[in-house]
Amino acid sequence: MEKQALDSPFIAGFVEREYGNEEGWGRRTRREVLGEVKRQLWLAGPLVAANLLQKIIQVISVMFVGHLGELALAGASMGTSFAGVTGFSLLLGMGSALETLCGQSFGAQQHNALGRHLQSAVLVLTLVSIPVAIFWSYTSQILVALGQDPEISMEAGSYARWLIPALFAYGLLQCQARFLQTQNIVFPLLFASGVTTLLHFLICWLLVFKSSLGNKGAALANSISYWINVLLLSLFIKWSPSCKKTWNGFSKEILSGTLDFVKLAIPSASMICVEYWSFELLVLLSGLLPNPKLETSVLSISFNTTSLIFMIPYGLGAAISTRVSNELGAGRAQAARLAVCVVVLLAIFESLIVGMILILVRNVWGYAYSNEDEVVKYVAIMLPILALSNVFDGIQSVLSGIARGCGLQKICAFANLGAYYVVGIPSAILFAFVFHIGGKGLWMGIICGLIVQVLLLLAITFWIDWNKQAIKARDRVFGSAIPVDSQHDSALH
Repeated sequence: MEKQALDSPFIAGFVEREYGNEEGWGRRTRREVLGEVKRQLWLAGPLVAANLLQKIIQVISVMFVGHLGELALAGASMGTSFAGVTGFSLLLGMGSALETLCGQSFGAQQHNALGRHLQSAVLVLTLVSIPVAIFWSYTSQILVALGQDPEISMEAGSYARWLIPALFAYGLLQCQARFLQTQNIVFPLLFASGVTTLLHFLICWLLVFKSSLGNKGAALANSISYWINVLLLSLFIKWSPSCKKTWNGFSKEILSGTLDFVKLAIPSASMICVEYWSFELLVLLSGLLPNPKLETSVLSISFNTTSLIFMIPYGLGAAISTRVSNELGAGRAQAARLAVCVVVLLAIFESLIVGMILILVRNVWGYAYSNEDEVVKYVAIMLPILALSNVFDGIQSVLSGIARGCGLQKICAFANLGAYYVVGIPSAILFAFVFHIGGKGLWMGIICGLIVQVLLLLAITFWIDWNKQAIKARDRVFGSAIPVDSQHDSALH
């Protein structure tokens, strides 16, 4: 992959524009590009694994509940989905604002600012979690009012209430992860997530099977595991020499950066929630199709599959967000631009490879979820469609990471809103219910939204003035414009 990236006309064109074409690429140019590829893969690898392990915690809990009976499984699944839509996705989005603030501050070597931003984020996300927790306590009543089965709604409501402690831990975890990620400290995240996941198996087994809590035990296990992860990262941040410059404990300045965080947190949450909710809406719409049991099952399998493989481009997106924010904070505009060129290529290669794998396993993948031939055959039909959506989803993920690194969340939130709710969802309804294509039509509609999203984000990225963004980054960090070194000789490390 590295060799292909180096030989790409996309990278070559960038280098020729920026550095001229003396002696072809030149040894220095090849070394810098190769170094950028390695830096991004070094960041993305642990982030992919850590995010995947964190996601698997909720999957493990539902798997344990599945052995308690159909009602318990349905309640846990609905409760998990409700919690994801109304709480976890919101905190995930708001926490991503730290990718801009902490990343640019670290690049500018304003290490004390990272601690202040972390404190502000912890305060805001904790306060936001309070009304969400109150909302979760009425989950049963809300689901019944939305027309869901009363018995399943009661189970889901009970599950969501026992998840409330996990909500507060999840918010802290997002803050800690971004704080470390933006300093290029990623292996402790992987270690903490790995330890937590291993312990989660034991905790689930004890609370689900060895206690009288049933499915509530699985929710409580989630809460305990998330708090274990928070505790491990807290100990690392407090005692590790790596964080000595960036964390000096809580201070009276906790409110100083709160407004700056909120200004970025709201559009950051909008970026993620708009996309997340559109995929959840597909599952709800599938229940209105003929043979809703089959359509809902296959759409749920499709959603779980895409969520799983999305962790790879999501890791690349987190890596490029860190690279761009660090370089802009340091005033190295052209280094940020080169990082963008490299990550787009990596995302395309990754998406094509994963897409081909999905097509190759299409006839057997369904057996991982069901033994019903009808379901397996339908999944085989859906996977090539998922492979296509994965290509665009992978590209939009890194483009979104670029936007977070620059602090362009607001304009991208509007782009996502238009892509999914002006194009994507209406197209899905048209294909599924007017042209009668069924569940395939729902996903084809989302692909239309993804294509528009990619085109809009590409346009935004293409028109970025990198020198101007570097000045804005330094202004955001220092409060006043500081000259940016845009000369070729200092553009890269």
